Amino acid sequence: MSNSYYIVRTIAKKEMIEFVRDWRTLLAIILIPLLLFPVLFILLPLVLASEAAELDVQLVDVVVQGDSDGELNELLCTEFVSCTYEELPVSSDNFSDVEPDVERLRNNSVDAILRLKNNTNGTWNFAILDLSTSEHSREASGRIRVAISTWEKSLVNQTLLAHNLDPNATLDPVKLLGDSSLSDAATEGEQIGLVLSLFIPLVLSIWTATSAVQPSIDMTAGERERGTLEALLSLPCKRMDLLMGKWLAVAIIAGVSVVLQILGLFFAIAFLASSNVIGIPAIELQALFLMAFAIGLFAIMIVAFELALAIRSRSVKEAGTILGPLMLVIIFPAIFVQLINLDGIEIWWFGVPLVNILLALRELLLNRVIFSHVLVWFVSSSFYSICAAWYAARQFNREDLVESLN
Repeated sequence: MSNSYYIVRTIAKKEMIEFVRDWRTLLAIILIPLLLFPVLFILLPLVLASEAAELDVQLVDVVVQGDSDGELNELLCTEFVSCTYEELPVSSDNFSDVEPDVERLRNNSVDAILRLKNNTNGTWNFAILDLSTSEHSREASGRIRVAISTWEKSLVNQTLLAHNLDPNATLDPVKLLGDSSLSDAATEGEQIGLVLSLFIPLVLSIWTATSAVQPSIDMTAGERERGTLEALLSLPCKRMDLLMGKWLAVAIIAGVSVVLQILGLFFAIAFLASSNVIGIPAIELQALFLMAFAIGLFAIMIVAFELALAIRSRSVKEAGTILGPLMLVIIFPAIFVQLINLDGIEIWWFGVPLVNILLALRELLLNRVIFSHVLVWFVSSSFYSICAAWYAARQFNREDLVESLN
């Protein structure tokens, strides 16, 4: 037993040293996962806020065709909206027909067009023409809609007052009493956990699978191409020990990458919490422990399965072709899991491969520890992990698959 442990440890150490000796590999293992979540959490909102702020002060050109109203003009034509007035080019039958002005919208000579028609009964007809693929045009269209909405409310209030009716009592007879923010029984930490549960399982599962692909290929198909696998197999040790050594090396590399990614996540959450952007998720120590255990089971299964597929490949290129689409096998369930309602969920869902771990992560991020669910995903994931390890061992024992190419 001690001899097998020594061999497994030596093989794992040898494989890790060979894999990380390139500084670019270290960069991919350490820097990328460490920066992934901070970039997603911190930089992306800052970029979006900057773009939104830039659009808010962007000057847009709006053409008003047909009739006009002084109050609407004051609401619409501000320092950030340049208005030009024209005659209405279309009849009332095709008021929204963009054809007469399609070229002006497409070549961005105008950002949006407002068509207005004053009816004889005191009502108005309008249409807004824009180019949905242009940010400036969408911004101009949005400003027009805001101005028209405010103008419409003003016209309605004036009509009600002219008939001696109170606008507030007439238009808003049922009012909310109290503060809606105080009526939610969920704490702020639980609400943050809900938000995180919608994408963290997706990112963690994809990154766990992705970080194991390259070392799995390098330690199997890569060794076959380099002609070093036969020399390794000639050592006085069991093949299972060799496989366990390679599996341990890949698992450690993938584990380090995932841990660094989680540290990046914690840093991003702490930074945003210190900036009062979000709160701290309310996750108990028991749930955190189970999350780590679930990710560990997932990594055991994925690493064993990727090693088995890689050892079947006769070249690095072939292994990459096989393992590349494997990401789709992870992505589709991860996206599908977001659509499953956790309230009253059937227990059999926690026995479905991949889906069970993703659902477990979602529940645990919501600080829900349900014993029956934990038992099912633990037993099923352990079974799948054993099956993946058995499959990898079977492939590693096939002479026609482990012999090097000439």
